[in-house]
Amino acid sequence: MSSAPGNGRSHESDAPVALAERDALIPSTAEFSRAARRKTSRKRPVLLGLLLVLMVGGAIAGTLYWLHARQFESTDDAAIEGRVIPISPQVPARVQAVRVEDNSPVHKGDVLVELDPTDYRVALEQARATEAAARGRLDEAKAQIAAATAGRDEAEADIAVAEANAGNAASDLKRYQDVAESNPAAVSKQQLGNVVATQRSTQALVAQAKAKLAAAEAKTLTAQAAVEGAQGDLAKASADVHRADVNLTYCTITAPEDGRITRKNVEPGSYVQTGQALLALVPPDVWVTANFKETQLEQVRPGQSVNVTVDAYPAQRFTGKVDSIQSGTGSRFSVLPAENATGNFVKVVQRVPVKITLDPGQAQDKDRVLAPGMSVVPEVKVR
Repeated sequence: MSSAPGNGRSHESDAPVALAERDALIPSTAEFSRAARRKTSRKRPVLLGLLLVLMVGGAIAGTLYWLHARQFESTDDAAIEGRVIPISPQVPARVQAVRVEDNSPVHKGDVLVELDPTDYRVALEQARATEAAARGRLDEAKAQIAAATAGRDEAEADIAVAEANAGNAASDLKRYQDVAESNPAAVSKQQLGNVVATQRSTQALVAQAKAKLAAAEAKTLTAQAAVEGAQGDLAKASADVHRADVNLTYCTITAPEDGRITRKNVEPGSYVQTGQALLALVPPDVWVTANFKETQLEQVRPGQSVNVTVDAYPAQRFTGKVDSIQSGTGSRFSVLPAENATGNFVKVVQRVPVKITLDPGQAQDKDRVLAPGMSVVPEVKVR
């Protein structure tokens, strides 16, 4: 019993000792503050140095970027342009075969579409028959000219004979009249009358021969006119043959040049009309139309080199040069151009199309098709 209080006092005396030892092991708040200040003071020069390095690096990078960027003019309002050739039939017919598919490459002269040639082959045969008939009429007319010429020559000969006979008859009449005047008993009245009748008859024959000559000349002129008419008919028939032959060739539609097939809208068996859009051909030669702001054109000149980045192929860089600058802004050639003289005016920076041609060989890569309408970003080196 006596030991319990003693033990209690012993525990009470040991507690302050333990607390003191614990407080000795834990640093004070002041020591913590001094340690933090020493650590911060050591880090501050490092942070200032890093900040200074970053500022200097940023200034150098910004300067280099400005020096580089000032050499170029760029815009994202640009796209690839190219020619699109619509393929249409020149004669109405039923489609017999289609030899191409969408996006397939073709070469100049390749057959694209075949039309049924039956009607046009028959028309060609009819035109050839008409031409043969016209040629026969021409030969007949030429023969009539020969006959008319022979008749005219005959009439001229008849005139010569008639005039000779008339001359002889006139001489006989003059001789008989002279004899009758000198010796009336030597010539009877009957003889004198016969000579007079013969002279008049020969004169009539001369007139008749001249009339025949006029008729023969008229026949000659008629024959010549018939020949000219037959020649005109033959020329028309030949033209009809040529037209029928051309129409027959139109039944085979071929590619006018190299390119790719797009927008195919024709199938075998359909009946097509003249001018109907069957498909489109896009040639491989393309260029870039870049719509620069008018404030960017101060240093842009034809012939300057251009780097072109195509959105579809961002890892590849294409090269080209400035070809020309359009004489007018895009809005000036729009359907409804701006009328700045009416209403309230708000100045808007206009854009001017600039044509950029790519260097040869870059648009023919089959793995990287450059198609009209693709978005690009050109950079024109102006300095």
